[in-house]
Formats: sequence, C-alpha cells, structure tokens
Amino acid sequence: MDIDRGIRVAIDTGDVTLGSEKSIQSLKLGSGKLVVVAANSPKEIIEDVKYYSKLSEIPMYVYEGTSMDLGSVCGKPFTVATLLINDPGDSTILDVME
Repeated sequence: MDIDRGIRVAIDTGDVTLGSEKSIQSLKLGSGKLVVVAANSPKEIIEDVKYYSKLSEIPMYVYEGTSMDLGSVCGKPFTVATLLINDPGDSTILDVME
C-alpha cells in the first residue's frame, strides 16, 4: 500500500480537509472517514487528534514523514500537519486501516 499515492488520489478525486484546526473541528462533529497526522506534528495536536478520533470512532493514521513531506504529497507549497479524509474518491487510502 503506497500511502503517499493514496493521499494524493484522495485529494484529487475525493473530499479532504487540510489543517489541524479544521480537521479537529470535523472530528468533534464526528465527520470524516480517516484522519492522517504527520509524525512531527506538535504534541498537543497529536493528542487532540488521538482523543477526538477515539471519541468519534474515526481511525487515525500517523504519517511517517514530516508535515513538510505531507504538504508536498498533498501538492501544497506549505506544511500540512493534519488532514481528514471525508470522501476517499477513487483512492484506496481507507484500506490502510484494515
């Protein structure tokens, strides 16, 4: 399973929320199918995401790269610490949780 490609396809063909604040807000509302957090995200963000993903029963995946790597996988010229996949589109990204 190529996680980078899965994320990229989800961004191109599905519905993805980028950014920690928006992702955590969505988790609080219980929306989303998978939350991805960069390994080097600030500790508070990782803890918040872990807490709210557990509450809303949305799986959490820790991305092995940095937020800079995650940003470039997303095709963005900035860092992405957290992203929430609302709809994977043509991506097989949700298979990572099985």
